Parts: sequence; structure tokens; C-alpha cells
Amino acid sequence: MTVIFGAESKKHIKKGDVVQMNYVLKDESGEIIDQSQVGSSFEYLHGHGNIVLGLEKALAGLKIGDKKVVVVSPIEGYGELDPRLQLTVDRKQFPEGSPLEEGMQFETPFENSVLIFTVESVEAEKVTINGNHPLAGVALHFDVEITGMREASKEELTHGHVHGPGGHHH
Repeated sequence: MTVIFGAESKKHIKKGDVVQMNYVLKDESGEIIDQSQVGSSFEYLHGHGNIVLGLEKALAGLKIGDKKVVVVSPIEGYGELDPRLQLTVDRKQFPEGSPLEEGMQFETPFENSVLIFTVESVEAEKVTINGNHPLAGVALHFDVEITGMREASKEELTHGHVHGPGGHHH
């Protein structure tokens, strides 16, 4: 396995590379939504859907040291808002006596899959829930810097994600 973290390299990001980057994610108004930890870059396995599609496409072909500003549309980010996932349901659909608070999340079957819903409001008889990702419908503004890259191990490629130091146990 070739390790190139931090070194000058002419190698360009391609499918199957473990990419290390620093990033800042902002919304359309410039408010920071998320960012990599200071002194600790974010790693992902390129070409395996570990990050949003629009960002992954924009990073293909970059090399260590490259910086890029990327705007990802909702369609290539977390999707458009799906009004079918914004529901108001009867309070009695939840177990009797269960505490319900704004911001709580729960899993439930929905149209042949399982979705995570967030409680948006609780009233005496009704509960408003939302199964959309919190960033659905939001254009994502990334400032990224590629800080390292290496070939993925066979195990990482088989599992479809990066393993940390000492491997990964499922």
C-alpha cells in the first residue's frame, strides 16, 4: 500500500483512494454547518458514496495541496424536501406515556424502508414529524483542502469505507 499523506504528490484523486481533507461546510447564508476538527483531517473512501455525490464528483482529479470551493445542489447533496415526509399524526400513535419532545428522533417503517423521523412539535393531540434529512433542500457550500491521500487496503475496498489505525472490526 502506498501512503502519501501530507507529502507533495502529483497523484490525482480516483476511485479507491483514501482521501484526507480539511473542510468547512456552510449554508446559503454563510452560516457554518459543519467543519473538520482542527488538527485532524476528515478521511473518506473516494468513489464509494461515503460523502455527498456532488462533493465527491467535484473532488475527483484533485491532488494533495489543492483547495476548492464547491457548491452542491440539493439533488446531489441530501435531496430536495419531500413533502410526503412532513407529517402531522395523532399523539395516540405513540406508546402511551412515552415522553415526546421537539428534536427527538425515532426509526419507523416507511414505504418499504426504514426512515429516521425528527419530532418538530408536540401538541396535546397532534405531533408534527419530519423524515427529511435536516439538510434536504439546502445548497451546500464547501471550502475544501486536500491534505493527504493513499491507496485503500483490500479490506477497505471490500467494506466500502475507511478503516482507522489498527484496522476495523464489524
